[in-house]
Amino acid sequence: MGFIGKRLVITLITLFLVSILTFGAFRLIPGDAALISLGTEATEEQIASLRSEMGLDRNMTAQYFSWLGKFLTGNLGNSSRFRGTAISELLKERIPVSFTLAALSFLFIILIAVPFSIIGVKKENSIINTVINSLTAVNLSIPGFFLGVLLIWVFGILFKLFVPGAYISYHVNPLGFLGCLIFPSLAIALPNAALVVKFLRSSIFSELRRDYVRTVKSQGGSRSFILRRHVLKNASLPAITLMGMIIGEIFAGSIVIEQVFGIPGIGRLLIASITARDYLMIETIIMYIAIVVIISNTLADIILQIVDPRIRLTEKV
Repeated sequence: MGFIGKRLVITLITLFLVSILTFGAFRLIPGDAALISLGTEATEEQIASLRSEMGLDRNMTAQYFSWLGKFLTGNLGNSSRFRGTAISELLKERIPVSFTLAALSFLFIILIAVPFSIIGVKKENSIINTVINSLTAVNLSIPGFFLGVLLIWVFGILFKLFVPGAYISYHVNPLGFLGCLIFPSLAIALPNAALVVKFLRSSIFSELRRDYVRTVKSQGGSRSFILRRHVLKNASLPAITLMGMIIGEIFAGSIVIEQVFGIPGIGRLLIASITARDYLMIETIIMYIAIVVIISNTLADIILQIVDPRIRLTEKV
C-alpha cells in the first residue's frame, strides 16, 4: 500500500505539471482567443465582453486556476469551433468511440502478440519462425496511417468486407458500431503487436538461457512445460512495462487512424479543433490523452510490483 500511495502521489504531481505546461503553451501562442472565436468583423465591445467572459482579462495565475477548476468539475465551457456547443457534451459523445477503439486495439495486440511470440519460440528453426520475423519487420516499418489506407483498399474496396467511411453510432446499433471499428483497430494494433512480438520473443529467449531453465531440463521438463510454467511469467515482466507505454501509443495513433477511417472520436475532434484554433477544446483533449497515458503507466508499474515482489525488495535496499 505504501508503494501504491507513493506512485499515486507521483502521478498527481505529474498530472499537475502537465496541466501547467499545457495551459502555458497555448497562452504563448500568438493571437487573441476572443478575436478568433468572434471573427474579424466583431466590434471592440464584443471582443472585450468575450474576453471578460473567458477570463482573458485576468492575470495568468488566475486564468490557470480558473481553467483547472473548470476542468476538474467538468464545466469546460463552450467550443468556438462547434457554434458554442458545450465541450463536455462533445467529449461525452466522442470519448466512448475512442475508448472502444483503443480497447479493441489493445485486445488485438494481446491476441496477436502472445500466440505469435510463443509459436516463434517453439518453431525457432522452422519456416514458421521466418514468416513471423518477416511479418514483424514489415509491420514495424509501415506507418499506421499507410497501413490504414492499405486495409481500406484491400478489405474495403477489393474484398468489400466493409464500406470505407461508413460509421454506425453505438446508440443505433452496438454490434454494427463494433464492426465499424474492427479494421481501424487492426491498423493501430498491427504495428504495436509487431513491437510486442519482437520484444517478448527476445525476453523469452533470454529467459531460456538462464540457469533455472537448465535445472528444469535436467529434471526431465519438456520445452512446452518450461515455457508454460516458468519462462512466460518471468519473460512477461518487461512486456508489462511495454504495454503501459503502448496504451499511450494507441491513443496517440488513433488520432490519425480516426481521420483515415472517418471515425468520429476525439482524434478527429482534435484535428478539427486545431484547424479552427479552438484552443480550449485542444487543451481539454490533450489533458485527457495525458491522463490516459500517465495513469496507464502508473497501473503498469503497480501490476509489475504485484507480479514480481523482487522489485519491491530492490527498491527497499
